[in-house]
Amino acid sequence: QVHLVESGGGLVQPGDSLRLSCAASGHTISSYAVGWFRQSSGKEREFVAAISWTGASPYYAEYVQGRFTISRDNAKNTVYLQMNSLKPEDTAVYYCAADRVYYGELTEYDHWGKGTLVTVSS
Repeated sequence: QVHLVESGGGLVQPGDSLRLSCAASGHTISSYAVGWFRQSSGKEREFVAAISWTGASPYYAEYVQGRFTISRDNAKNTVYLQMNSLKPEDTAVYYCAADRVYYGELTEYDHWGKGTLVTVSS
């Protein structure tokens, strides 16, 4: 079973950038599709981005399209989320999730990390 740990969150100002990492252990990440989700206070968890096993055709939520980039380095067993032009509304706990099935924006992934907090504030 794959174990996921997110890192890279923090406090940044609007317009800044952050790169989140989702490091996998216990199994090679190359066998899994990965999604990033986020949850802000008082709101339901929402989809951010997803990537298939090969990294082809990444998929984004419309509210991050053009600002966020999902990528993977299977040799490092890690998936990344590069976040540019951050806005206060991007403030949330960000989670990565993995499954052998590519669920895209659905939350059906079997394996979830515990999240990393991103706060965008001036």
